[in-house]
This record gives sequence, C-alpha cells and structure tokens, in this order.
Amino acid sequence: MPNDVIDGAPEREARPARPPGYRRWLPDRYAFGGLVVAVLFVWLSLTPTLLPRGPFFQGLVTGVSAALGYAIGFLGSKLVRHLVQREAPTRVKIMVRRVAFVVGIVGTAAMLVWFWDWQSQLRAIMSAAPFPWFGYLVMVFVAVLIFVLFVAIARVLLRAVWWVERKISRVVPRRISATVIGVLVVALLFALVNGAMVRVIMSGLNNSFAAVNQETKAGDEPPTSSLRSGGPDSLVTWDSLGRQGRSFISRAPTVGELSAFNGGRPALEPIRTYAGLASGGDSIRENAQVAADELERAGGFDRAVVGVATTTGTGWINESLVSSLEYMYNGDTAMVGLQYSYLPSWLSFLVDKERAHQAGEALFDAVYDKWKALPAETRPKLVVMGESLGSFGGESAFGSVDDVEARTDGVLFTGPPNANEIWTDVTTNRDPGSPEWLPIYEQGETVRFGARAPEDLPRPDSPWGIPRMVYLQHPSDPIVWWSPQLLLSEPDWLKEDRGYDVLDSTQWFPFVTFLQVAADMAVSTGVPDGHGHSYVVDIADAWSAILPPEGWTPADNDRLRTVLAEMGADG
Repeated sequence: MPNDVIDGAPEREARPARPPGYRRWLPDRYAFGGLVVAVLFVWLSLTPTLLPRGPFFQGLVTGVSAALGYAIGFLGSKLVRHLVQREAPTRVKIMVRRVAFVVGIVGTAAMLVWFWDWQSQLRAIMSAAPFPWFGYLVMVFVAVLIFVLFVAIARVLLRAVWWVERKISRVVPRRISATVIGVLVVALLFALVNGAMVRVIMSGLNNSFAAVNQETKAGDEPPTSSLRSGGPDSLVTWDSLGRQGRSFISRAPTVGELSAFNGGRPALEPIRTYAGLASGGDSIRENAQVAADELERAGGFDRAVVGVATTTGTGWINESLVSSLEYMYNGDTAMVGLQYSYLPSWLSFLVDKERAHQAGEALFDAVYDKWKALPAETRPKLVVMGESLGSFGGESAFGSVDDVEARTDGVLFTGPPNANEIWTDVTTNRDPGSPEWLPIYEQGETVRFGARAPEDLPRPDSPWGIPRMVYLQHPSDPIVWWSPQLLLSEPDWLKEDRGYDVLDSTQWFPFVTFLQVAADMAVSTGVPDGHGHSYVVDIADAWSAILPPEGWTPADNDRLRTVLAEMGADG
C-alpha cells in the first residue's frame, strides 16, 4: 500500500506539535469561505437604497451584512467539504487565497468610490449635506467592530450548545442528548415566536423609556383653558398626559393666529383632549374611554369637526395633521389622542404593533359610540388621522374601505407602514398599470394616494366620492416599504418604474436590501419634507381634498401650505 494513503484516504501533512495552551488567548481564525462571502456582502451593503446614510448607520449595515455573509459562507464551505471529502493541494489553496486577497482589496476600493458617487446623487436629490471625509474611518471602524462582535457571539452560542451536548452525552446516549438539545432549541424558538420572550423584553424597555415620558419639552405649559386636557375641570391631570401629550395640548394655534389666517373672522379656541398612560385607566380600552369622556366634557361634539388622531408609540401626533384642520375651520374643531406606549415609534412598530392596534380600535370605538348617539342632523364631521404607526392603529378600527365609508367623513394617513392591512389590500389589488409606490384603486372612487399631493390626488380623472380616504407616501419612505418579504423577494416598487427620488442604480439583493432599508428607517425623518418619512406641507392639500370647508379656495390652500412649512411637523 502506498505510504501516502491510509484506509483509502490521503495522508494529511505532518504538523509540528504545539505546546499546551497554544493560541488559547487568541480568537479562532476566520474561515476562508466565510470571509469570501462576507466581502461580497460588504460590497452589496455599499449599494444605494432609499435614503442617504451617515457613517454610523452605514457601518452598522456593512458590519451586520458582513457577519451574515460570513455565516452563509462558513456553512456553505462546510457543506462543500462534507460532500466532496477531499482537500485541494496546498499550493492551489495559497494561490486562491492570494488572488482573493487582491480582488477583495481592489473590489472594496472600487465599491467605496461608487458608494461616494451614489451617496452624492441621493444627497443632491434630497438637499442633504455631503458625506464627510472622516465618515469612511467611522464607517470602517463600526463595520469591523460589529462584524467581530457578531461572529464572536455566534461562536460563544455554538460552543455553549456543544458544551451542553457533551455534558448530557456523558450520562445518556448521544442520540438522546442530541434530541434534548433539539427540543431546547425548538422551545426557545417557540418562546420567541409566540411572544413570551418579547413580552419580557417589552416590559423592560417600557420601564427604561418611562423616565423620558416624565420630561416636558421646553415651552410646554399647563393650559388655563377648560377646552384642553390638563386644564381647569379636566378629567385628567397635566402630569398624566406624558411628554408627547403635553406637547400636543400646548401647541395648538391661538385664536389670534386663526383669526388672522381667516381674514379677521372671529375664531374659536380649538379643543384638544388627550389621555396618557397614567390617565386613570387600567387598560388601553379604559384609557380610551377616558379620552372620549374628556372630549365630551370639553364640548367636542358641539364643534364642526371631530378628529380622532391615533398616535405613534410614544404618543406623538404630527402637528400638521391637526393644525391644518384647525386653520381650515377657524378653530371650530375638536381633536382627541391616546398614548399607549413609552417606546419610540420604530421600536414599538418592530416589537409591539398589537398595542397600536388595540389603541386605534379602542379610541375610535369610544368616540364613535358617543358620536352615533347624537341626532344625525347635528353630528359634527368625524375624521380619522395618523402618521406611521399611528396610521396602523387608525386603520385597526376598520375592517375594509367600505367600513371607512360607512363610519367616517374622511381619513388621512401619512407614511403608512407596510403592515397596514387595508393599505396592503388596496395596494395589492391596485388597478393594472399603476405602480406600487403610487397606486390607483378602483379608479380612485374612495381611496387615493399622493407622493406629491397637489399633482397626485387629482388622479385619476374620474369622480371621487364622499367620504374620501387619502394615503400620503413618498417613494423614498423606508417606513412604507420595509417588510420581512425584502429578505428573499424583490418588491414591486423596485421592479416597476421608480419614484421621483429613488435612484435607478438601486437594486434588490437578498438579505442585504432588508438590512439597508431597516437602517434607512432609523434616519427616515432626517431629510427634507417631501422625502423619506417627512410629511408636512402636502397635508394641507390632502385635507383640502378630503373635507374642505365652505368657501375654501386654492389661494387659501397655498397660504396654509406656507403656514405648515414655517411650523414643521412638531409645531
């Protein structure tokens, strides 16, 4: 038998003995196959998506993408070795690694140049500041740190599993120990899926953000009017409203501002009511009833328009959504909101959408029950509004577009998340030929979409019934377009004709685009109005189309746009 073959397999090259403890203080070497795919994912992570990203978030996306690529490459190389069961000659390995190293360096340098060009194009479209020169250093540092951290965590978890399996296999057969490990892993996954672990995490996060809720923004003062929650005769205290609730109550336009806008006609003081998490109820539904009772107490049902504003996670309401109607109706309005969480909107959207669902349904039902008990001829107009997660909650009160028509006088949702059920149904069943980013549904009979409202809402040129429902959504808004489906399937908004602020060079890549758009969500409000998740002046056109007061003119609408531009979303 030849000396280089033992038991039918090539003999491995002899290696010098290593002293005990050799390299124990160093991390394990990285697998070559994993590194190759990791570099490929780094390149893909530098391609553009919807918004210009700063150094930190780009580094975060690149680091996570590299770690994901490493995992795929590592597992893939293991599978290949298992199937082939033979090693390439050492000389071939060295040559392949040298070529891969050169290609990796040259390719990464080229991708960084293209990255700069793509970022420059996006920043020019959105009037954003140029990418800083030091940003490349920050980006590389963050990416390497995230990559090393994720790989290290994965190794620790794998070693933990192997350690448990070895301990169990000492007392039971290996097949049983493997079964026990499998059951434990399945149980852990089940805990994650059914929400048990999520609820524990949510409880901790809520407690962490509760302290922020106690703060008060500069300039927000307790009201002296009984027409505001937290003021005289209010059913709720000022302190119970929470940070965003106190801001909502404080920042309504004054009677003088409304009168001046409406040509000197005497204005009414707008009614604003709100219930925070600490407003007395033991549940979301009980707090919703408190909010509706507070609206009734303040005389809200005696006004021309009642607006139900579903909030985002922390209780925030886009000031433009409510102020627009207050200016249009010269203060003859009443608005009501409800806080249901301490968490920021993006975090609440990712891990606790159910509370938004419950809050939107509970608040509308509580107000609607009081509204429908009024004589039909004296009822105020009832409208629903919400932005982002607020639109998700607002939709939750209705089962369909027909339900919206039957129970409201108008609906305006801005920046709707991809998880909105009615939005998804309408968008999926859009009229043929209309793109996903600006769909037409049933010839615009009830629902219409706008990215640039003055241009888009008149389309199509067909009758628009009453009541009316409007979605405002920008082509570059990651809140609208992020979904789990991005992991493995290309979305229609990239397959079809692009929106006005989405680059032609934007392409879909499995896993990577999902991470990129997720990172875009974190910076979605850091761009000017008309892009990303910033909705301000076009809200004037939307309300003017949905529920214009008698005598409202295009000139009035232009003046309202100017007021909103000066005010901004936060007032």
